[in-house]
Amino acid sequence: MTPKPDFDQLRNVATQVRRDVLRMVHAVQSGHPGGSLGCADYFTALYFHVLELKKGFNMTGEGEDLFFLSNGHISPVWYSTLARKGYFEVSELATFRKINSRLQGHPATEEGLEGIRVASGSLGQGLSVALGAAQAKKLNGDKHHVYVLMGDGEQQEGQIWEAAMYAAHHQVDNIIAAVDCNNQQIDGTIRDVMDLLDLGKKWEAFGWAVVNCNGNDMEDLIRQLAYAKTLSGKGKPVIIMMQTVMGSGVDFMENSHTWHGVAPSDEQLKKALAQLDETLGDY
Repeated sequence: MTPKPDFDQLRNVATQVRRDVLRMVHAVQSGHPGGSLGCADYFTALYFHVLELKKGFNMTGEGEDLFFLSNGHISPVWYSTLARKGYFEVSELATFRKINSRLQGHPATEEGLEGIRVASGSLGQGLSVALGAAQAKKLNGDKHHVYVLMGDGEQQEGQIWEAAMYAAHHQVDNIIAAVDCNNQQIDGTIRDVMDLLDLGKKWEAFGWAVVNCNGNDMEDLIRQLAYAKTLSGKGKPVIIMMQTVMGSGVDFMENSHTWHGVAPSDEQLKKALAQLDETLGDY
């Protein structure tokens, strides 16, 4: 049975993850802070409450839940979460995007970073990979779930919809996907670049069970992730339309596509960190 969530602790972890993201990107003046900040609550909820995980890490992921990140450019939030969860030393976050680091700009596997099972960031591919893993679990009689996160700008990729059709047709009902709906991408708002219209209705029309949630409200996240799990195993894949704010937690970064892939200056970092209390200790 899943233990009752400690929302204060979860919020503390998410706050520290945001601090980590800002410091990582600032240190090398490279990376993607906006989406990472917006998804800090989701990653915290997933890894510190929702996922059923074994101790230690193995690539097969047998007998445990799996997570795949499709929009791999928000790697800082994943790296911080993995480190805070104990997959590797928190001090390693200081190597982000540096030469010979295991923490590359987009998640990669060649250096054996614990928690990463596939290289990602070539947008549109993550859902297909997750579906393969989900089908493997079904074939192996493994009752655990596969989770995958995509971006809303990524929904403009054709491969997403091929995968969506495939999942519904083959009743891959042990997958719980999520879309980070922050309405921002590198060149502007989603509406201005290529409007997705009612994305939830599109996924519903493609045969998926659709759940809506506030991705920056920890209580709603936990509640809707639990609800999504109750919908699994009933013949339909499940997807969460997760409304988030790009740059969430830092007032001057919020709701602006300009922070998609721009690092804060020294002064901006100081201002941002002043809005986020150190909760678990900086690396």
